Order: sequence, then structure tokens, then C-alpha cells
Amino acid sequence: MDFQPTKYTLQSCKTGRVFQDEGWSLADPQENVPSLIRAIYEKKQIDIKGSDAGLYKYADWLPIKKMLKGSCPPVTYKSEKLANFLGLENLYITFSGWWPQKGAFMSTCAFKETEAYSVCARLETKRILVVASAGNTARAFSKVCSDNNIPLVISIPEDNMNAMWFKEPLNPCVKIICTPKGSDYFDAIALAAKLNGDPHFIEEGGAKNVARRDGMGTTVLSAAEVIGRIPDLYFQAIGSGTGTIAAYEANLRLIEDGRWGNHLMRVIPSQNVPFTPMYDAWKRDSKDLLPMNEEEGRNLALQIVAKVLSNRKPPYSLAGGVYDCLKASKGDVEIADNEEILQACDLFEQLEGIDIHPAAGCALATLAKSVKKGIVKKGEIIMLNVTGGGEKLFKAENDFITASANLVLNPETPAGEVIEKVLALFKA
Repeated sequence: MDFQPTKYTLQSCKTGRVFQDEGWSLADPQENVPSLIRAIYEKKQIDIKGSDAGLYKYADWLPIKKMLKGSCPPVTYKSEKLANFLGLENLYITFSGWWPQKGAFMSTCAFKETEAYSVCARLETKRILVVASAGNTARAFSKVCSDNNIPLVISIPEDNMNAMWFKEPLNPCVKIICTPKGSDYFDAIALAAKLNGDPHFIEEGGAKNVARRDGMGTTVLSAAEVIGRIPDLYFQAIGSGTGTIAAYEANLRLIEDGRWGNHLMRVIPSQNVPFTPMYDAWKRDSKDLLPMNEEEGRNLALQIVAKVLSNRKPPYSLAGGVYDCLKASKGDVEIADNEEILQACDLFEQLEGIDIHPAAGCALATLAKSVKKGIVKKGEIIMLNVTGGGEKLFKAENDFITASANLVLNPETPAGEVIEKVLALFKA
């Protein structure tokens, strides 16, 4: 398929200043205060392409330089059985994962593929991409980079290596470094940060990367495409909250497009008890996260069933972050405990016919709670973002292998030593 790089500029969420992307801009170079930047696309009305374009059917609103092979878009459908069970008339499920019967072919079984195919298609450098992850993001970026021969370093807690399963062995261009057993996602972020600043490596950027957020925002574009309008409410579980920010930003673009409605959907993200830093801050109407020492945060993170929801330093407080999106959309944050999440996973598989990841179960559990509380009205148009599923089905239908770590390093290891050891992996 012929493709011309998408035309866009960048804008500071703090000041509104518009500037050019220097290729991998993660912030406004003229600002010293924390703020996200947002992509402003030249094409205000999106031209949604055919399914053969994969995720790039939404390329008009992705900040990309090329198309990569192997992508799949999220799939949205109207629920019947789960909707009836919850007493809802207009429940739409946006599913990212493996469910061939529905046309969903994300072989990593997580919507992190939407991020990876967007971020890596923005990348134009021979430097080695560095990504920190609690699991699903690591699997998605590893697959995309392996399939497209893009050099990558993944930093992940050793306890989460069971998430690193693949249909085929990874290309040697992908290297995995781990923090030791008993460490968490924040430790993996700290280890990855040791590589930042070295000219051989390039920081992926997480929530700061407009390509990551706009890739995630394709879930909302998928829902609007199927429904024909912007949903009224949006439910998703959050670890960093980047998905909530992405959903809000996609909503803004749909309003500007003019063909999908002119309202902001209420975003209702959820967290897994007892690890609930954003819920705790939001319920106190605090733009700053409440104090949490390192040991406490690590212990709480290790207790949750939805391990991917364990980010201790989420983009909550900065301009354009989770707090601002919740305020603008009149949203709220809900919580669910491990038992409620596992029950929701069972319910979804029983009624909809596919297994889902615990994070998606968290979103469903809090949707059910919101219905009982009367927050959700029977006739409202609801989007439930099922961020991962079909893993049980995929593994039943396909052989797979679990990757091994190339290095295990303490996050306190001096940066120079980390850089030296990681570079040696690529020279071996």
C-alpha cells in the first residue's frame, strides 16, 4: 500500500504553543514545567481505510513515517448477553486480542500492539529503542520489533517474565534485561533510565510519546466507527492512565471532525485494590499523588492480580495528564479487588465466549458496580475497552515459547556499567 508520512504538528498541553516535531520530540523544548504534548493533525476529518491496512486504517491520526507489517486494529461489537446481564441496552465492547471469530488477530493478545505499531512506525533512527514494561507492553514491542528487524531493549521485572511468550523465537535484534525477583515495574523503569542519554539508545517515552497515546486512541476510533458516534461513557482499567488520556484526546479529535457528535464521553478508569494511587488522589480531589514510600508501593503492587496495573509514577498530575482528563470529561475513578476481577473475567468468558486478561476484568467489574450505583443509565451508549483477551484460546491453538532474559541487573547498578553490558549484547 502506498503511504505518505502523516502531516502533523505538536502542541503543549500546558501553554498551547504549537511547534514542529524534531523527529522524536517528547516535550516542548521551550518549557521547564511538566506537560504532555499532543499531536495536531493536518487532516481534521479522518479517512478510515480498509481492514487490509491493519491498525493503519486510522493512519490519518497516527504520527507515523511508515507502515509496518503484521498490525491488526481493535474490533468493536455490540454486546448482547453481557449487556442483558448488566441491564444495558447499548453496551459496545472494543476488543484487543486474539479472537479470530470476531476478526481480532492480535497475537500478543493485548492492546499494547496498538502502541507498538504506532511508536515503531514513528521511529526513524538506527539507535536502539528502550522500553520498560510490566509485561504486556514488553511482549507487544518485542513482537513488533522482532518481526520488523528494529533494535530493541526491553526492561522488565524478572517476576513478570512469564508474560514473555511468543509464537516464534525472537529476532536477535531484541534483547531483554530484567530487574531481580521481588522487584516491580518501577524498578524496571529505573533500570531502563540508565540507558537514556547514551547516544546508542533512544527512550521510547511512555505516556510522553504521542505515537503511543494515539495508537491506544484507535480503540475509541474503532468504537465510534462501529457505533456511528462518540460513546457516552468509557470504561478501562489503568496502570499508568495513558489509555485514559489517549481516549480523551481521540474524543477531542472526533468532536473537531464534526461527524461523530460534539460531546465529551465520561471516562471512568479503574484500579486494582490494594494498589490504587490514582483512585486515592482523585477521591481527595488532589492533583498530586498522595505520598507513598518505595517499599509500600512495591508491596502493594505485588498483591494485585492485574500486574500490568502497577505503575507507581503515572502521568496523573502533569498538564494534559489523567487528572486533567478526568476533570474535563466529568469522569471518575473506580476500584475492584482481586476476587471481583477474577469473577468478572469468568463472567465475560461465560457470556461473551472468550477469556480476558485481569486488567480487562477490572474494567468490567467496575462497569458492573457503576450500573448498580446508578452511575450508568440503561440506555446510554457505553464503551468497554477490553484491553487484552484470547490468550487461553491462542495458546490452545498455537505452539508458543517463553523467552529468557539476556541479563538480570539491579536497578542500582551504575549507568556506565548497565550501558556497557547492554551494548555487549548487541555486539555478541
